[in-house]
Amino acid sequence: MKKFAYWLFAIVITLILSIYQRVTGPTHPKRVSVELDGESYKLKLPRSGVQHDEMLTLKGIPSEAKAQLHYRRYPTSNEYTTVDFLWKDNEWQVALPVQPVGGKLQYYITVEGKDYPDDEPLLIRFRNDVPASILIPHILFMFAAMLFAVYTFLLVITRKDYGKWLKITVGTLFVGGFILGPLVQHVAFGPWWTGIPFGTDLTDNKTLLSFLFFVAAVATLKWKYNKWVVCLAVLFMIIIFSIPHSTYGSEYDYATQQLGTGK
Repeated sequence: MKKFAYWLFAIVITLILSIYQRVTGPTHPKRVSVELDGESYKLKLPRSGVQHDEMLTLKGIPSEAKAQLHYRRYPTSNEYTTVDFLWKDNEWQVALPVQPVGGKLQYYITVEGKDYPDDEPLLIRFRNDVPASILIPHILFMFAAMLFAVYTFLLVITRKDYGKWLKITVGTLFVGGFILGPLVQHVAFGPWWTGIPFGTDLTDNKTLLSFLFFVAAVATLKWKYNKWVVCLAVLFMIIIFSIPHSTYGSEYDYATQQLGTGK
């Protein structure tokens, strides 16, 4: 019964952290509410695009409304280009111009003369499409690493034998973060690794730092104070994995026409 409770608690914590990281990340669609004639229309504006025609749609907005897209390359000081949405297949549509891998557009929309979002323009970054056969295993292994880490932490604080699960955590994190992770990065943007010492990609760097903490925990497994090292490693993982995914990722430099490794 205790093991079931431990696993249940570990799953809940892992789910909360995963959802938080997802919804706060810079690639998660931006939710906006468009108000027209007393009606509210909920839209999702994309902040991540792939290397084909990235179509922006305004689902639910009435056909009599007028909508426009304003965009420019980022980071540049170019003037915004404005194009009208077209009514097609019973919805408003407009194509965002595809950018080089890592390239970004800064954009906002106007519906009946009002800007959305109303605070600041959005950024959308373009990448190659990553096959599900690569992306899903990466996500599952990283999810499992967090799950096993939390479970290990519970064993430590309840004074149970935790050595096996600590090693499983390290192995799972290595596969997810240093085999599948670089593969996803390579397919999406080209480089295999954009963290230290090659760049400032926060996702790569936080994975590296977390892994080093767990390696230290395994290396000191027979030390009488090892439980404190394990607790520190798990808490550090929770903290840094709460940092939004894809922060300071690869970015195309329009001035040099090269892909940077951490913006």
